[in-house]
Amino acid sequence: MYSIVLLSMIAIYSNNAFAQSTWKAPKEADKTVNPMKGDEKSVKKGKKIYVQMCVICHGAKGKGDGVAGAALNPKPANFTSKEVQAQSDGALFWKLTNGKAPMASYKELLTETQRWEVINYVRTLKK
Repeated sequence: MYSIVLLSMIAIYSNNAFAQSTWKAPKEADKTVNPMKGDEKSVKKGKKIYVQMCVICHGAKGKGDGVAGAALNPKPANFTSKEVQAQSDGALFWKLTNGKAPMASYKELLTETQRWEVINYVRTLKK
């Protein structure tokens, strides 16, 4: 009996962990165009916001190794990874806007412009 319960709990945890590790924005998010793409001024502003709000979990270099991120499950995204950098600006914007635990939604905390600025900065964190 206990082994069945234990196996069930492991299966549920594994499915949740897998679902969270493969977090994908809806396809329509890819159609959202970054109105500030390539704007150096927005990158500088985005870095300032990133340092204030994102470093704690995602780390100074965006590798997902921030101090608070160590305690999170799933771990924060590594913005330098090919997987993150391959996502469209619209998908990253959607994720930043909507969040998914433990990632907070920034829809109410940052303006739309600020969220695009953060995306533009994240694009500079490529390996």
